[in-house]
Amino acid sequence: MCSPEPINCFPVLVNILSNSFLRLFNSTARLRVWSQLFYSGENADLKFYIFFGLFTYLMVLAAGLPPLFAMSNVEDYKVKSRSC
Repeated sequence: MCSPEPINCFPVLVNILSNSFLRLFNSTARLRVWSQLFYSGENADLKFYIFFGLFTYLMVLAAGLPPLFAMSNVEDYKVKSRSC
């Protein structure tokens, strides 16, 4: 019933329980549950926007980190602290 991957177990369990309750109440309806990725189709534009969005975020992050380390070193210099 359930594959070894835990992400597939919950939809299968919901399907079994829902259909069991429907049978208890003498309903002829049945539910079908499936799990698929949200973006199953290949979309080149989407990949382009995701790539450049993440690239831009990483560039801003990379530009902001070196001043943080420099300020720490300047503060250590001002208080004349030394490491052993």
